[in-house]
Amino acid sequence: MSKFETFDFSQAIPIVAEDTEFFPLLTQEDEDNMANAEIPEALSILPLRNTVLFPGVVIPITVGRDKSIKLVKEAYKGSKTIGVVSQKDMTVEDPGFEELNKVGTVAHIIKVLQMPDGNTTVIIQGKQRFNLLEIVGTEPYLKARVEKFNEAKPKMTKHFKATISTLKEMALQIIQLSPNLPSEAGIAIKNIESPSFLINFISSNINVEMTKKQELLQIPKVENRAKLLLELLTTEIQMLELKHQIQNKVRVDLDKQQRDYFLNQQLKTIQEELGGNTPDLELEELKKRGKSKKWSLEVEKHFTKELEKLSRINPAAADYSVQLNYLELLLDLPWNDNNKR
Repeated sequence: MSKFETFDFSQAIPIVAEDTEFFPLLTQEDEDNMANAEIPEALSILPLRNTVLFPGVVIPITVGRDKSIKLVKEAYKGSKTIGVVSQKDMTVEDPGFEELNKVGTVAHIIKVLQMPDGNTTVIIQGKQRFNLLEIVGTEPYLKARVEKFNEAKPKMTKHFKATISTLKEMALQIIQLSPNLPSEAGIAIKNIESPSFLINFISSNINVEMTKKQELLQIPKVENRAKLLLELLTTEIQMLELKHQIQNKVRVDLDKQQRDYFLNQQLKTIQEELGGNTPDLELEELKKRGKSKKWSLEVEKHFTKELEKLSRINPAAADYSVQLNYLELLLDLPWNDNNKR
């Protein structure tokens, strides 16, 4: 069972295994060699619940299903080659052909690690896409007949080059807007030479639904993949910018409230030391004087409303003294004492 949660740029950093250093950056030559390599007619299939593996990308996967653990351990002792396919529904415990997406990725097992908590984690690197044709075995784990995915090499037109450059800039912008992402992610993005791998790398790390990642995986034409990825990155940037705007507004409002509160407290202290009335005492005095007045119900309601208004005004503001003078005027007017409620 893949318990791997949201995979982000923080996972795509150098991974060191025994005697070999893996940095998830591919040259165009590396990618061509992977794409041209032959794949077996049948592969052992590792279903993934909540992630999609892209060619060239290195990710850790935690496996928990007995079938998956057995598959990983046996493959690691042998060819180290497996097929990785994401599930359509992550809640299905034992997926069959219908529950699996029909485009997956040939994966090379780099390392199998037994974690202190008892879980098994496997570090894998995607190699190339394949089409899932049919299941040919279910025990002790899934085995399927597969065929090579028909993928056309992109034409390096001016438009495509501009698209790739824009993708790189937008990915770097997302890293800047996301404080939790490490600087290594930006270094990796800047140093990717292969356009196809850049698309795969960003597709693996972008914060979108699984269905969108699967869609990116199975689009045959690289140019169309780049177009969809551009749309997804644009949406992600808009969301991040909106989030920052909201956070900044809340922070500014909060800072203003804290500043006003601090000034009010200082003002109260100064007034108390000088023997003057604090705003709270002034309000209480006005309220007390109002209760002693024998005025109509209508006037009383108006006075109460204006008193509440005064309580909401910053004592340091000019409006405060204006409102205070108005209330004192109301209290000082010669109301008809015989006009009782």
